[in-house]
Amino acid sequence: MELQLIQNKIYEIRGQKVMLDFDLAEMYGIETRVLKQAVRRNMKRFEGEDFMFELTKDELLTSQIVILNKGRGTHFKYMPFAFTELGVAMLSSVLNSNTAIEINRNIMRAFVAVRQLLLNPPKQSCDLQELQFDLQELRCYIEEVFTDYNDINEDTRMQLELINESLAELQANKRTNTNRIKIKGFNQYD
Repeated sequence: MELQLIQNKIYEIRGQKVMLDFDLAEMYGIETRVLKQAVRRNMKRFEGEDFMFELTKDELLTSQIVILNKGRGTHFKYMPFAFTELGVAMLSSVLNSNTAIEINRNIMRAFVAVRQLLLNPPKQSCDLQELQFDLQELRCYIEEVFTDYNDINEDTRMQLELINESLAELQANKRTNTNRIKIKGFNQYD
């Protein structure tokens, strides 16, 4: 079974990474009730919440797990068992089929991969760092452009005010010039 598919079935419940009985039964190719029977017959192997615990109805309803479908047999008569990494390892001693052994190996690898990912998160790639640097440069450039744009707007506003004042003065001069009496033969610009 593909490692990524297994990792997608690992949930965090009560602060622990766990897999649920119905997911495990599906992977092992058995019915959930068969898995639960095998566990109940060997409860001493699973004592303590560090191996396995039964979910409460609230945990089931408020968790990230989407499990109930419409139709018959979709509501739980018994709450699911949640198996920690130790509990899954212990299942290999309860379920002795070749399929169960192979699936358990893959599940153990998935738990290790999840733990490694949590302990050593992937470092940012150079591409991401370059992208962040380019984004920062772009922000600075845009800020400069807007600052220049605002300066230009201020200069343009001042120039428009000066033009408006000059036009107002010209209009005022024109009004005073039209009130003068024109004398024949006298040209002002000679």
